[in-house]
Amino acid sequence: MDYKKFVPCIYLYKGNAVKSFADRTIIDTNPAALAKFYGDNNADELIVYDMSEGDTEHEEALDVIKAICCGAEIPVIGAGNVKRMEDIKKLIYAGCKKAALNYSKPDNVALTEEVSQKFGKEKIAACVTEAVTISENETTLRQFVSDIILVKEKELKEAIRLSHQPIIASIPDVSLDKILELLSKDNICGISGNAINENAKELPAIKQLCSNNGIRVNTFEPAIRWEEFKLNSDGHVTVVVQDYKTDEVLMVAYMNEEAYNTTLQTGKMTYYSRSRGQLWVKGETSGHYQYVKSLTADCDKDTILAKVSQVGAACHTGSHSCFFNKIMSKEYEESNPLKVFERVFDVIKDRKVHPKEGSYTNYLFDKGIDKILKKLGEEATEIVIAAKNPNANEVKYEISDFLYHMMVLMAEKNVTWEEITAELARR
Repeated sequence: MDYKKFVPCIYLYKGNAVKSFADRTIIDTNPAALAKFYGDNNADELIVYDMSEGDTEHEEALDVIKAICCGAEIPVIGAGNVKRMEDIKKLIYAGCKKAALNYSKPDNVALTEEVSQKFGKEKIAACVTEAVTISENETTLRQFVSDIILVKEKELKEAIRLSHQPIIASIPDVSLDKILELLSKDNICGISGNAINENAKELPAIKQLCSNNGIRVNTFEPAIRWEEFKLNSDGHVTVVVQDYKTDEVLMVAYMNEEAYNTTLQTGKMTYYSRSRGQLWVKGETSGHYQYVKSLTADCDKDTILAKVSQVGAACHTGSHSCFFNKIMSKEYEESNPLKVFERVFDVIKDRKVHPKEGSYTNYLFDKGIDKILKKLGEEATEIVIAAKNPNANEVKYEISDFLYHMMVLMAEKNVTWEEITAELARR
């Protein structure tokens, strides 16, 4: 274990986040937004318990889990309603980093080796309610499971005694002293449950307390001290801010030492306002917070490049970026692959909503999924044939045709480039 984890959980029931397994009081009607809230507040992972009843509800829950995985920006463990290999696959395809088997069901215990060998041990967790289950299945857990999630708090003491593997302990709201005591145990790798859910806003402060008490946690520990920066005449460092997903430059601001340290402690971009002469937490008034993804100094250590998750608009005018006043430009072809894909994909999606007479794209949409798949298969075959030709240009043309038809299929099935790139990044 590199560090101890703080793992909030979402109890998902009928599309809503509810209080717990036993209490189905709705706490949030938008679980994806709740997941992002946990991620933004420096949680390390997230467990989603699917409490759906029946196959129809389960399929609907998988759509919500997919949205949660897209919004969370932290690894998600999917749990609940796992009965067979196919259920594990669906959770992983929905974007979960891991899928959890419920070890109170003997069939799930028997399934462990098969799914672990299929997807990899690092993709499989086990939810345990009784501590004795750990000792009864010690060999299987050790060989085929990456994490044990203990969901019954009263079994915790015995589980700590029995387990030789990392345990994520699900506990109710407890004191800070109890959290420190638990995390000091060698085989406790993290804490989950309402103890984390109800204190999510305080996670940066709780992590700092853990760090101060010698417990290694995932914090923004700087590799460069403030004293190492070359300051401008006002004692500040310039900060260039980028969207971490698109690399779009959002704004430029300044930090003094207090702003730098506050940013590291809270995970929210904090600047020094030269006009007001005071500290400025970006988004404190507007709600348009910037959550830190990375801070990098330039070669002279007089400028910081901050990559952030931006909520809403970065600019006070309401624009996403402060850089929108064009001074001059030359014609050029966009060469960033993802931007090119997005631009073409936007045209394809627009054709679906606003048909254009004579459009080949609309012809494909009108003919339906079978025609789209037929063309996609034809283009894939053309790539294979072209690859036998020594001239690489032919392959280039055929791959371009294939990618276009693939994007038509993506639009037909409501799959986005962001989902594709996120899946590739996970692999």
